[in-house]
Amino acid sequence: RTIDGPFTPKDQFFTTQHYGHPDVDPVAFRLKVSGLVDRPTSLSLADLRGMGGAELIAGFECSGNRRPLQGLSSNGRFTGVPLRAVLDRARIKAQAREFVFFGADRGMEEVEFRAQKFAVEQQFGRSLPRDLALAPEPFLAYALNGEPLTKHQGAPLRLIVPGWYGVANVKWLSEIHAQEEQYLGKFQARWYRTLKGETID
Repeated sequence: RTIDGPFTPKDQFFTTQHYGHPDVDPVAFRLKVSGLVDRPTSLSLADLRGMGGAELIAGFECSGNRRPLQGLSSNGRFTGVPLRAVLDRARIKAQAREFVFFGADRGMEEVEFRAQKFAVEQQFGRSLPRDLALAPEPFLAYALNGEPLTKHQGAPLRLIVPGWYGVANVKWLSEIHAQEEQYLGKFQARWYRTLKGETID
């Protein structure tokens, strides 16, 4: 009710997270591209900006928008580079079928294996299939509405996947890993599972 204009101000742009909001030093930051690539890559923010800034206008709405929460929607003008440009630089191998996007956010989880419970540090991760990862739409953003991303919006770098459920838009992006096998991380195979192209929670 208080937003005036097409773009949501950064301090009113809604956000969700699973392991808190990590502090990532933008100067020391490097985006790693690993796995099934001919040229493993490590890119600073300056490297990404040097690839030519593009813009993407994208809106977000939480699928849980209902009483008592009804304000979880925002629209922004993001600046960054197409994901495909970064993947092309790393020279993806033909056998790479899935691309896993890891955030810098981590947390301790209790997991059970063979009737025993263990405390394990989990890193947030989501994946995209090859055809989508190499499509024109996925985007790596380092700015929102003309300013650097805020900590709550995934600074210094986040993934934007237009048309996909919000959890696929990995914030605090730190690594892209190309692999042949299906990714079965917690937030892919247990929470927000994808079945026949539809995402559920």
